Amino acid sequence: MNNRLKSHYHCVYKLTYHLVLVTKYRKKCFTAVMLDRLKEIVTNLCQKWEVELLEFNGEADHVHLLLDMHPNIMPSKFINNLKTVTSRLMRKEFAKHLAYFYWKPVLWTRAYCLLTTGGATIDTIRQYIEKQERPD
Repeated sequence: MNNRLKSHYHCVYKLTYHLVLVTKYRKKCFTAVMLDRLKEIVTNLCQKWEVELLEFNGEADHVHLLLDMHPNIMPSKFINNLKTVTSRLMRKEFAKHLAYFYWKPVLWTRAYCLLTTGGATIDTIRQYIEKQERPD
């Protein structure tokens, strides 16, 4: 794990966030295949935003992301785009499965949990995310 500061023109920074997204009504709708596909979508989206995805994992009703962002990126805008794109693509690709859980076009709750990682080492948070109980 690289804990070194990054630099860009007139700033030096290290902004690492722990993001938790929860499914609407906390429905246990994710399968292992869905989480793998969700990771692919999130990885592609992070590349477009120039955000580094350090870790991704989840359980049947929520996902954890460990992100390294540049100071120019507004976390709220990135998260809004992330939730919109992942919801749209997951509902399109897993429509039949998700129809069992939702009768409206939803996937995520309106809220999210975003934590800075200053209080714990990145390795500690990474281990926590890796130990999530993935569905079979």
